[in-house]
Amino acid sequence: MHFTIGFKIDGKAERITVEADDALIAALKAKAEWPEAMIIYVRPQNRRGDARHPSLPLSGATH
Repeated sequence: MHFTIGFKIDGKAERITVEADDALIAALKAKAEWPEAMIIYVRPQNRRGDARHPSLPLSGATH
């Protein structure tokens, strides 16, 4: 399952897409990639909405 994670880093909001079994694992993957980031939300990927506003992929991950 794909999750979209919103986070703030250096005062700028970003979002990434991560493949994980559940939301907690997705958030931990994002936190491992950017330890200084503050996780704002984790939600299941919305294909229609996320296609209009694509997110950054986690390094080494694919959509």
